[in-house]
Order: sequence, then structure tokens, then C-alpha cells
Amino acid sequence: MLRTHNCGELNLKNTGTKVVLSGWVQRVRDTGGLIWIDLRDRYGITQLVLEDGVTNPEIIATAKELGREYVIKATGEVIERIARNPNMPTGDIEIKPESLEILNKSKLPPFTIEDKTDGGEELRMKYRYLDLRRNPVRKNLELRHRMATETRKYLDSVGFMEIETPVLIKSTPEGARDFVVPSRMNPGQFYALPQSPQTFKQLLMVAGYDRYFQIVKCFRDEDLRADRQPEFTQIDCEMAFVEQEDILNTFEGVIKHLFKLVKNVDFDYDFPRMSFADAMRTYGSDKPDISFGMTFVELNDVAQNKGFKVFDDAELVVGINASGCAGYSRKQLDKLTSFVRKPQIGATGLVYVKHNEDGTFKSSVDKFFAQDDLKSWAAKFESKPGDLMLVLAGNKNKTRKALNELRLEMGNRLELRNPETFAPMWVVDFPLLEWDDETRRFYAMHHPFTSPKAEDFDLLKSDPGNVRANAYDLVINGVEIGGGSIRIHDKELQGKMFELLGFSDEEAEAQFGFLMNAFEYGAPPHGGIALGFDRLVSLFGGSDSIRDFIAFPKNNSGRDVMIDSPSQVSSEQLDELGLELKKTKTE
Repeated sequence: MLRTHNCGELNLKNTGTKVVLSGWVQRVRDTGGLIWIDLRDRYGITQLVLEDGVTNPEIIATAKELGREYVIKATGEVIERIARNPNMPTGDIEIKPESLEILNKSKLPPFTIEDKTDGGEELRMKYRYLDLRRNPVRKNLELRHRMATETRKYLDSVGFMEIETPVLIKSTPEGARDFVVPSRMNPGQFYALPQSPQTFKQLLMVAGYDRYFQIVKCFRDEDLRADRQPEFTQIDCEMAFVEQEDILNTFEGVIKHLFKLVKNVDFDYDFPRMSFADAMRTYGSDKPDISFGMTFVELNDVAQNKGFKVFDDAELVVGINASGCAGYSRKQLDKLTSFVRKPQIGATGLVYVKHNEDGTFKSSVDKFFAQDDLKSWAAKFESKPGDLMLVLAGNKNKTRKALNELRLEMGNRLELRNPETFAPMWVVDFPLLEWDDETRRFYAMHHPFTSPKAEDFDLLKSDPGNVRANAYDLVINGVEIGGGSIRIHDKELQGKMFELLGFSDEEAEAQFGFLMNAFEYGAPPHGGIALGFDRLVSLFGGSDSIRDFIAFPKNNSGRDVMIDSPSQVSSEQLDELGLELKKTKTE
């Protein structure tokens, strides 16, 4: 028997019991007369104690051979610990070994296997199997496991059936780039890895399965960041015979269930809802963080036509009020200006107005605006003495985007964004389509199967850019946790949508003929949602990076540095697939 107990369960009730433990050596402390060994497994740490003159000399000799991460087996009696450790579940006891066996030796690890390690991220990713031994990583994966389990329990309790859908599918346009897989049995043809099971879950509704879900891997070949991986996990769901309200209520229930069971956070209210148009106007984002204030204030009517060209020529003049920040120094204000001028943010400059304690104003545009002018600004901002008004101007969309970034930056600087304060909301009434100036065509804002709102059907021909979608996103603390829509279930309407998106009849048939054909056999009204499981878990875990909650993640270049993937394949494999590689410019 390699163990009778794990390393996290023994306590004073086990005193006098003979036990067998196995695990990894966390550390060895040798004072000369006493040797302590911390033995670790997934469940915790138990201390072994060896004493010169008492413990068998052979066991002492074996203990002196041990290094970090050696795998050992210890048999001995549980005794009460003299110097107890209240910070450990096993801190009241220790083991007095009667035998000690080395099961496997270990090289010295490249970094310390402790909560606060000395290993950088790239090194830890290269030796991920060692990083996974650390408590913080293990706790992250335990959180992920629990949330997956609770999600399945809840969805099962409300009638959902978990059904697997194919991983090797057909490449279709729209969305991100597909990962493609060559087919040996069908030379010159390729599978694609699914960006989502979208068409399959719709087919399951046509097939009459009514409520489907799947915790499923999805794949997108896109540039990476903290909340993106090339392969990620969704809680993917679809429901038949429903309207938007049914879906929002159902999945609001899922989120409330998870928060209550996992975080002990009880939402006793309906999540607020905000239209896409209001979210953009008030926060400059379709995923606003409503956990703090500092909403946008538009100033065109009080700031333009005063001779300040930057404002007079702008499509939009808009700002935020940073409460209590009038004491910001010139250096701090210069840093904010540099921040908004970053290429990824795109503002050309920043105007500030300090609301002084005596009720006067000091601004960076005093040359153009009198005190009475600035007083009218302050009235718009509902500013009070001690506040700092920050203003941007320019193209409407770009300026709102830049101000959103500034708002979030100020929220961080003022410590208004508490990761343990959760503010969920629904964003609804998205545009159905978005226009691309470069290609001179419309694209689906969500995907081609999203239904327009019934009251906007007439606009599909006359004004497609103003058609609203039956679409919705779940947002928590400025993070898009998931999104979905009511789907088109009518072949004629789906055909109109493909036409708006620039598909010829032949292209639509080639790409989506199977779905269009299915709609001719009694397709029910249906809709669904996909929740980003990695993002949801990282939100619960208080991290911005989903990599911390994935067992074997990729780095920012999409590489698995542990197994060195992606990698080249042999010429024999390429020949078998009928493929030939083109030389790149660097070769």
C-alpha cells in the first residue's frame, strides 16, 4: 500500500494511528539533532520528524539524501506536535517515521515550488507540470472544476441536455480566422476547428432537443491578449420556443447560482439592462464597468463656438469628472495626457479643468474660456470644489473609445475598481450590422444567424445600418462574459441576411446550405447564448489573465513552450496530405 491517507487530512483524532503517506518533499530542515521533512501532495502538507538517537539510523541516512521534489513513502505513527502551526490544517500533528523509502529522485527544480515562486512566467510555462504543483495554480484549477460542476448541475436541473458536437467541421466565413486541418482521405480538402458550435446547436433545435448545453472547446486564430487563447472554453447553450426575455432570465439564474455557491455572493435583484446606444453614449464601451461612476458628460452645447479650434472642429466634446482630484500636479496631468496619446488609445490631447476649493476654476484652456464658461461646464458635470474634469474631443467613436480607456485608468488609480465588488448587467439592442469603409460592405456584428428585431424588419432594405439585433451580452465589471441572440429560423429571412452580407445565392448555398435546408423541415423559434468559461472563472478568481486558470495554456505568441508546439511536420506527412510549403521571406 503506497498510502493510507493523504497529506492534508490527518489531525489530533488520528493520534497514535499508524499511517502510510506518499508525496513530494517540499523542504528538509536539518538542525543536526532533528530533521523535519515537509511532505506534500495535492491535498496539503504533513510534517515528518526524525530525531538522532531515537529514529532508526537507516531512516536518518535516507532522510539526509533527500532533495526538493523527491517522491517518497513514509510509514509511521501520528503524534501530537509540540510546536503547533495554526496556519496548517495538519499543524497539530506530525509523523514519527518507522520507515522511509525513496520512490523517485528529482533534479533540482528550475524554480521554487512554493506559493511565492522565483520563476518568471515563461520559465513556469516551460515547466508547467512543475508550476501545476504550486498551491495558487492548484486552487485556480479547483475553482474551475467546481464552477464546471455547478454549471452542469444547474443546467441539468432546468431541463438542459449536454450534447457533444463535432470538432472537425467545415470552414465558414465571418468571425475570426479558422484553424484548418488537412484531410488525408480527401486530398486538397480541409476541415476547420469550430469557432463555436453555432450551426450544430441550431440544428439540435430543429431536431427537437429543446434545451442543449455543452462545456466545449472552441478555436480562433486571432491575436492574443490576457483574456484570449487560441483554444478556449465556452458554456454553450441553445433553447427552443423562447424569446429574449426567457434566455436572459435563465442565464441570469446560472450566474446567480454560481455566485451564491462559489463566492457566497447573493444577487437579490434583477441585473440592470442597458441598450448598446446608451452604453456607448454613457461609457464609450459595449462592455461598460458599472461598478463605479464617472459616466460621460457631453459638452458640445457649452464648449463649442468659443474660438477653440480643437473643440469647434470636433464631432464630439465629452468628458468625465474625477471626484477629489483637483490636487493633481502638473506631472500627474502630463502622465494622463501621455496615456491618452498612446497609439492604441488614439486621442490627440487632453483638456483639464480643476474645480478649486474657493469655487474658481483653473484649466488648460483658460485662454479660450472664461470663468463663467467653465462654470457652465461644472454644472453639466455636477462638479463640486475639489473635483477634476477631464475632457477629450474629436471623432465621435474614437473619442468615446479613448475616454473609456481614460475612465478605466482613473478608476484603477483611484482604487474604485474593487475585484471583490461585482456589478453584472445586460447590454441589449445591438446593431445587427456594422459597415466597413475599407471593403465597402456590411458585416454581421454578432454572426449571420442573428435575428433582427421584428419592429426593424422594414429597415432591412431602406436603412440596414440602423436595424437593431435581437442580441444581448452579459457584462460583469467591464468584462464581456458572454453573448447570444435570438436566431433567424425562417429560410426567407435568412436569405435576406446573407444578401445584406454580400453572399451570392451560390455562396450561401455552398457555405450554409445544410442549415437553410434544415429550416424547411419545421424549425422552431430558438435562441441561445455562449458564456466564456475561462473569463468567468478568472473573474471569480480575481485575475485579469485566463492563462492562470487553464492547465496547459499558450503564451502570447500562441505557442506551448512546454511541448514546443506548433512545430514542423515531416516531409512524409506533407506528401501524404498532398501539401507543399511555400518558402517565407525570411528563409
